[in-house]
Amino acid sequence: MTAEPTEAQEHGPRAHGLLRLVPALLAMTVVSGIIDAVSYLGLGHVFTANMTGNVVVLGFAAAGAPGFSTAHALVSLGSFLVGAVAGGRLARRYGGGSRRARARLALAIEAVLLGTSSAVAFATPGATGTVYTLIAVTAFAMGLRNATVRKLAVAELTTTTVLTTTLTGLASDSRIGGGPRGWSPRRTSSVLALLAGALLGGWLVLHHGLGVPLLVAALAAGVLAMTTSGRE
Repeated sequence: MTAEPTEAQEHGPRAHGLLRLVPALLAMTVVSGIIDAVSYLGLGHVFTANMTGNVVVLGFAAAGAPGFSTAHALVSLGSFLVGAVAGGRLARRYGGGSRRARARLALAIEAVLLGTSSAVAFATPGATGTVYTLIAVTAFAMGLRNATVRKLAVAELTTTTVLTTTLTGLASDSRIGGGPRGWSPRRTSSVLALLAGALLGGWLVLHHGLGVPLLVAALAAGVLAMTTSGRE
C-alpha cells in the first residue's frame, strides 16, 4: 500500500515557484465561466459546467419552453456524470500520489478535451453534430475536473462550477448573518472568478464564435497542468 506523500514531499523544492492550489482553483473557476458562456450562448441554452442550472434547463425543456432542448440537457447531464465517474476512478487509482500529480493529470486531460472541442468548433461550425460533440466533450471534461477538485478537498473551494453553497456560506457565516466569520477571501474570489470567466467567455462568443473561447480555455488548462503545485 502506497503511503500518502509527506508534507516535505508535497511542498518540497520542486514545488517552489509553482502556482498554489488556491489560485489554481480560482483560475479553473474562470475557465468554468468561459465554458458555460460557450454552452449557454452558443449551444442552445444548455450548461456544460453548471449542472445545477442544467437540471433547471431540463425542466424548462420538458415543459415545452421555447429555446430549450431536452436532448441537449440530457447529453450534457449524462456526459458530466460519465466524466465524474472517470474522475472518481482516476482519483482512486492515483490516490496514493500527491495532490499536485492528481490535479495536473486532470488538468492535462481537460486541456486535451477542450483543445479537441476548439478544433471541432473551428472545423465544422454550426453543424448539428458539432453542437452535440461540444456539449458532450466539454461536459465530460467538467465532470472529470469536478470529481478531482472534490477529492483535493481544499477548504471553501470544493467546487469550481456551482456557487450557490458558496454564496450561502458567505452570507450565513458572516457577522451580519450571526456567524463567527468576517469576509471570506476564498469564497468571494471564487464568485468573482466565475463572473470574470462568464464575462470573458460571453464577449469572446459574441465577437469571435465558439472556437476562440474554447481555445482560450484549453490553453489555460494546459498552463495550469504544467504549473500547479500541491500547496494551498
